[in-house]
Amino acid sequence: MGNPRGVKRDFDVLEERRLRGAQLLREGVHPAEVARRVGVHRQSVSRWEKELKASGVKGLRKAGRAGRKPRLSEADLRGIEQQLLRGPQQLGYETNLWTTYRVADLIEQQYGVRYHPAHVWRLLQGLGWSCQRPARRALERDEEKIQWWKKKRWPKLKKKHRERGAP
Repeated sequence: MGNPRGVKRDFDVLEERRLRGAQLLREGVHPAEVARRVGVHRQSVSRWEKELKASGVKGLRKAGRAGRKPRLSEADLRGIEQQLLRGPQQLGYETNLWTTYRVADLIEQQYGVRYHPAHVWRLLQGLGWSCQRPARRALERDEEKIQWWKKKRWPKLKKKHRERGAP
């Protein structure tokens, strides 16, 4: 049973399943039958039964969030996003390109929290930002001449489709 790798657990659903199993146990249903009905392993039902005897239904409630608490609050993340929208040049960088190292530096300066650039990338993805590379174009680029070449010169140079049987 359990969860496949990479699938997030829905803690509300898991709690509901434990409480349904506890209700069945209190009704006198055999643990193996509870496991079948709820869709878990017998050992899980056995753990639930011990917890039910020791702490009651309160012991089967969810513990809260899983994992370490985030070091930045939602308000902090929104503040970071506002800084990112201002652009790196407004914050003293030479180019107008955000890198994960620059964002990590920004977070450390603003909030005193150090993040590895790889983790900064996860934070940015959580905010809805994506990896975008700037288009490499010459500074001397002349858009008018490019459009003229595409519309006038290129069609003359382009090979025409020959008809069948033509020499």
